[in-house]
Formats: sequence, structure tokens, C-alpha cells
Amino acid sequence: GWDYILADGASKRVYTSHGNQINIISTTGDSIGFVPTQGVHGIALVKALGKGYISAGRSNTIDIFDLKTFQVLAKIPVGQNPDAIFYDDFSKKIITCNGRSKDATVFDPFTEKVVATVPLNDKPETAVSDGKGKIFINGEGTSTVIVIDATTWKEITRYKIDGGESPSGLDIDRKTNRLFIGCGDTKTMVIMDASNGKTVGTAPIGGTDGVVFDPGLKMAYASNGEGTISAVREVSADKFEFVENITTEPSARTIGIDLVTHHLYLPAAKTEPNPAGGRPRQIPGSFHIIEVGK
Repeated sequence: GWDYILADGASKRVYTSHGNQINIISTTGDSIGFVPTQGVHGIALVKALGKGYISAGRSNTIDIFDLKTFQVLAKIPVGQNPDAIFYDDFSKKIITCNGRSKDATVFDPFTEKVVATVPLNDKPETAVSDGKGKIFINGEGTSTVIVIDATTWKEITRYKIDGGESPSGLDIDRKTNRLFIGCGDTKTMVIMDASNGKTVGTAPIGGTDGVVFDPGLKMAYASNGEGTISAVREVSADKFEFVENITTEPSARTIGIDLVTHHLYLPAAKTEPNPAGGRPRQIPGSFHIIEVGK
């Protein structure tokens, strides 16, 4: 299995979740190494420290690893089933969205201490920062965006999502202060004004689990498990247009973006029907990364 993927254009590396490890590959496609963990969901980097951070869902920890040797340096207990993880450049903290305990852990990578636990009373999916002191978190159960103060670590407000349900993927255009919210159940991308929670646009997408925004191209992309990427252009702060569905592969439901090359990366695997029902079963040895670009 897999979840999030992180593309780092500066180092020409791609970090992808893959069961009980993260795989690290170069943008040329060569394998660089791997880091063992337990039920990885996401990866964050703090290059000033030369370290990476893994949300390990099965061990309920942030696993810290060295970016040069890929050795695991420490395991820090956080909430239950940490899922999404990211580094907030404003507060210089790492935040994990903990699905089972329905809270967010705030971790200081410079002191390696947990500094706050923020109760959310909802299953958090993805979090982003506006770079000015606010954190936005998708609340999947109630279809809301929870706004957190990145100084006090207190909840500021909640915005009910108008136009979509069960949000998962999330990204932000910091210049226009617009949130791009992927709502898989209703197959809609909702574009929200982050200052007041108002919906300023919607676009048709698929059964998405990931959303990224390219500030250079003014394009938002939603990765859909059916095997497409829905591309939505931000014409202005209040005008958005659906561009196209880019063909990928069924199962390619999460996405990472290289902001240097503007290429997209999606984990995928070949699958077959599961005799027990439910999700299709992965064919062993078929896990791979799809690269999309012009």
C-alpha cells in the first residue's frame, strides 16, 4: 500500500510512502535508498537540519531520518494514526493530522519536542499553511475546514464547505489566499476564500485523494483513483476554469508536485479484483511511480 508522495525539485528527489518504508528515488528514475518505518503515510523535510520526518500510522510516531544516510535517528510519539504531515515555514513546526485521535500534533524539529496537541473533534485529512500564521485542516467527517492559529495553537474558526463533501486533498495559493479542496465523495473541487470560508468556485473532478497547486502555472491538480488528473486553472482570485482530465492509471489517487520542473508524480500499482470484496488487491511487484509533465 501507499499514501502520500513528496517531490523535492531542489534535490531532484522523490520520497514516496510504500507500506512499511519510504522509497527515495531520483527524478531520473534511479533508486537512491529507503527508510524502514511502520505504516507510513507522509513525509516532510527540514533541510536546514538535514532531516526528514515520517508520519508512521502503525506506531503512532514521527520517525526522524537523516537525509544523507537515510538512517532512522529517533521516533517521537504523537497522536493515534498520524496521517498527513507537513512543515510550516511560518512557525517552523511540523504538524501531523492524527486520524484516530482526531487531533493535530505540533512538533518542534529543532528541539525534537512535541509543543502542542490541538483537539479537532473530527478526522483530519490534510493541512496547509498560508505562511502568515494560519493553518487550514480538512475535517473529513463534517466537511469543514478548521482554521488554527500557528502561534497559540488554538482553533480560530471553522468553515463549512459549501459545494462538496468528505474533503481529502488540500492546497493553497498564498498570493490569492485561495484553498483548493478535493472532495472525493461528491467528485468536486471546491475553491474557498481562506479569509472567510466563502466558496468562490467549483470544478468537476473524480474520486480524489490528493490535490496540489502549482503557483507558477496557476494550476490546481486533483489525482483521481479512476485513473485521471483533473486540471483546474486559476484565471484570477475569483475565476476558475476546468481545463482537462489527464489520463494516468487506475489506483493513482495521491499526487506530489515538483515546483522546479512542474512535473507531477503519482504512486500506483496494478490491481486485480479482491475475492473478499472491498478494495482491489495489488499485484505483488507492480508498485511504480507515474511522472506527468510537458
